[in-house]
Amino acid sequence: MGIRDEIVEQAMSLPPEDRAYVADLLEGSLPIGEFSDPKIASAWSLEIDRRVRAYDQGETTGINFDDALRQMRTALRARGDDKAGK
Repeated sequence: MGIRDEIVEQAMSLPPEDRAYVADLLEGSLPIGEFSDPKIASAWSLEIDRRVRAYDQGETTGINFDDALRQMRTALRARGDDKAGK
């Protein structure tokens, strides 16, 4: 097992709040707006432009961050329950 695998294994054994802390630190250390694949960067750029244009033209609306986070967590919990057969 390589050092990266060992680090991942150790990180995955942490409680959720500690994993989130480590993930935030790692994400913050990455260059902003850079992707390893130029095709992915291009696709995201086009999608971001499309979404901003739709918002600016009133074709879509925004959502409060806390509400969005709550909805995502609920959806993830439901997905986890579905996968676990609950």
